[in-house]
Amino acid sequence: MPRRRRPPRSGALTELPPLKILSQIAALQAIYYTAALVLMFFTAAVAGNPFTLVLVFGWEAVRGDNTQGWLNGFIWCLVGGLVLPLSLTAIVQRSKLILDFALTTHFIHLVVVTLYTTPDHTLPRHTAWWLTMAISSLASYLLGSWGCRYRELQPIAFGGHGGGGGNTTNTINNNLMNGEGGGAGQGDEEQGFITGGRGGGGGGGGGRSKRGSRGDLGGDYEMVTMSGTSGSGKGHGHGRSQSTVSQAGLGGPLQKAD
Repeated sequence: MPRRRRPPRSGALTELPPLKILSQIAALQAIYYTAALVLMFFTAAVAGNPFTLVLVFGWEAVRGDNTQGWLNGFIWCLVGGLVLPLSLTAIVQRSKLILDFALTTHFIHLVVVTLYTTPDHTLPRHTAWWLTMAISSLASYLLGSWGCRYRELQPIAFGGHGGGGGNTTNTINNNLMNGEGGGAGQGDEEQGFITGGRGGGGGGGGGRSKRGSRGDLGGDYEMVTMSGTSGSGKGHGHGRSQSTVSQAGLGGPLQKAD
């Protein structure tokens, strides 16, 4: 006999494969830098300043001693607080992984700006840059987590006729609650039923009492037969009562049969 193949074990390697994680990180980093390039180029063109890659891949342009440095910091906060959360919600789609991907994106940016700075490749020295990246990281984490949780809490529609089935169910429930055909009573008061009484002496059938009303019910129901025997004492016959509740369809009256 051929050997059975064991099913793959559940765990981190199956739920989060390394290639998928790397592709998500690459996609987020590409979107991050593309948005920054577009915004930096636009602001530089409007201000009449020359555009250089130092604005995106360097840390010297983000500073707090001039207006252009504040504008560059605002652009990075805008990218991290708007573009990155949307990308995290669309690509990652899991709220518990948002913090990891948000910090990874900013850490890669830190490595890039450190290596791009020539000739000494030093860490950023401007306090404004660190403050900007902290605000951007926090905003991307909070807004990205909110977006993923909002998406996770959305109702799931099963099948292709979810809307029609839901409308039909609601219509039936409304008919049952409102008593569409009877007009009198609500809820369980619309459901009539017949009970059989106990026979006494000589095996004669006892009286039957009917409780409830004969309002219409919004559906078809099966026929229910209840039978039982009861004795009224020594030397007496057994009385037998039988009652039947039926409803053939919409608007069908209740019937009783011996």
